[in-house]
Amino acid sequence: MSNIQQLKEKSKFIRCETLKIHKIAPETRVASSLSPIEIFVSLYYGDILNFNPKDPRDNNRDRFIISKGHGSISMYPLLADVGFFDKNELDNVCKDGTFLGGIPDPIIPGYETVNGSLGHGLGVGCGIAVALKTKGNKQNVVVLTGDGELNEGSNWEAIMFAPQHNLDNVTLIVDYNKVSMLDFSKNIINMNSLNDKFKAFNWNVYEIVDGHDVEEVYSTLKEAIKDRDNKPKVVIVNTIKGKGVPFLETHSLSHILSVKPDDIDTLIEEIQNAD
Repeated sequence: MSNIQQLKEKSKFIRCETLKIHKIAPETRVASSLSPIEIFVSLYYGDILNFNPKDPRDNNRDRFIISKGHGSISMYPLLADVGFFDKNELDNVCKDGTFLGGIPDPIIPGYETVNGSLGHGLGVGCGIAVALKTKGNKQNVVVLTGDGELNEGSNWEAIMFAPQHNLDNVTLIVDYNKVSMLDFSKNIINMNSLNDKFKAFNWNVYEIVDGHDVEEVYSTLKEAIKDRDNKPKVVIVNTIKGKGVPFLETHSLSHILSVKPDDIDTLIEEIQNAD
């Protein structure tokens, strides 16, 4: 599926389903999970990633590492929708006996890595990329981080490592939503001029101005991931934390806030009726 209108409809669907999950499990990090939805939709419904729901560990798959795991609850309805597991499991998020917890891990079909402690996804991705290149394999390694996560020094070790080893099979996607756990990111460690920072480390840099314009997201990610000229690639995606929930979109503490259950049905209706 790569029709832009279809991708828009899937983005609405995943946003609504994410809110439904949050109603069931209010401990989930909903604001952080709403910002990367168009990224996920473009990768999976836009035929950018190679994956196999019937065999999640298929050797031919591209590796998608979601380093900001807590902020990817929106992946649950997507993975169920494309066939990784039964959709009925979505009714059990964070309940006893389910594999769908508040922080995802590899027990979930479709997840590659443990994602609880931030800052490690890119390093793990670089290791996988080296192994694939050593074997002569052509699969892509795609890593998603948040901008707040880039405060972790381990990321910058990997950012130095990747270009030295010509890891052009690595694409880093930065969910640049500009809100960290306890404040706006600029008040903690200002990540302005991310483009220049990555260029200085010899990465090819792409930027998406509107991370909720699925056409821009889709076309840029498709171009970046197929780019192979001996350099790793970074796609800086300007997003809105809590997209679709007005009070979260502007709140400095959106990362740790929950949406009242009584408000969720109204929000879903507004999203479904939006152009």
